[in-house]
Amino acid sequence: MDNEQQAEKETITDGIIVLVTAANPQQAQDIGRHLLSERLAACVNMINGMTSLFWWDNKIDEAQETLLVIKSLSRLFPQIIEAVWARHSYSIPEILALPISSGYVDYLEWIGKSVKKG
Repeated sequence: MDNEQQAEKETITDGIIVLVTAANPQQAQDIGRHLLSERLAACVNMINGMTSLFWWDNKIDEAQETLLVIKSLSRLFPQIIEAVWARHSYSIPEILALPISSGYVDYLEWIGKSVKKG
């Protein structure tokens, strides 16, 4: 199997969706643009105006946040964590990876072709 065939196979089995909540749209924009410029993500969606309810300091807290929905590959997740952490204002930022179990093959292949190789 040549490298291109391996990359295509990887895109089908290795895709992830990474969820990150940012404190504001500017922070989300900074994180998203960095992930794209470093080819750690194929696409970053930003959903502004999200209300989050969560436990913090032993009480229920509330915040307006921006959700980033990041499409990438699992092998890049450690680098995504590092990049988000370096640009995030929270002491414990949400950085969750969800496996892509299936999807439109052409889109999954596009993800693999859009991020940095090996």
